[in-house]
Amino acid sequence: MKFWKMNGAGNDFVVLNNLEEHLPAEVFPQIAKTLCERHMSIGADGLMVIDTPTEGGDYKMRFYNSDGSIGEMCGNGARCICRYGYENSLAGEMQTVETTAGIVTGRRIDSRLYRIRLNDPSIVKLDAPVEVDGIRYPCAYVELGNPGIPHAVVPYANLRQADENDLRELGRAIRWYHDFPKGANVNFFEVTGEDTVFERTFERGVEDFTYACGTGTGAVVTVLTLQGKVSGQGVRVNMTGGQLVIDAERENSRIASLYLTGPTNIVCKGEVTDEELRLAK
Repeated sequence: MKFWKMNGAGNDFVVLNNLEEHLPAEVFPQIAKTLCERHMSIGADGLMVIDTPTEGGDYKMRFYNSDGSIGEMCGNGARCICRYGYENSLAGEMQTVETTAGIVTGRRIDSRLYRIRLNDPSIVKLDAPVEVDGIRYPCAYVELGNPGIPHAVVPYANLRQADENDLRELGRAIRWYHDFPKGANVNFFEVTGEDTVFERTFERGVEDFTYACGTGTGAVVTVLTLQGKVSGQGVRVNMTGGQLVIDAERENSRIASLYLTGPTNIVCKGEVTDEELRLAK
């Protein structure tokens, strides 16, 4: 199998083109688990598979987390796959990508910078506090798309200085919180300036912090825009892997559209020769 390794602000992916490989869908969870293992294989936060469109898009994006579970959509992944689509002549500078959570449109800004329209917020609960070990934490709950990508949005003071292990345990507890029917990606954030935010995301399916989360930034800015704490225009979200920019268009008490802009990086291209994967298949 041929592959590309890409990342968007440090959120990294293995990309396979099933328009060429013609693999059955049932093998992708095992492929994801094998190839995403950092010490044993290529290593990535997730696997993205380009497949035949069925809803009028340029192509379909299948997304699998590193544990083999299916993800509804991935914002940084979508930006990367738009670059793959453009550079492999699957689509032009404007493209339409089919995802499990719905249609995502993408636009090439320059050779490395891509902008996508994230799935619209389908559920927004600004007041959804959680209780962990007897401590009550303020929290909001957001789903993007339908079926929705679930996100918990949690303010956290002095986030940059937070103890990594303590934050991880809290993230794990909220990720599995009983009020979230599908579990949740947990986005800790701190407003650090005018339209500037710092964020750490504990991702469902990775079960750890990732360097960036595109849909997570969208969820955070959705909440902060509706709360009047950011303008919603050109909001800069800084994460371990870099900076993403979110534009949230507000109409009264809802977010009508949500855009994510950020860098892409082609790390390497090659052929999968993983013998463990061959044995698993």
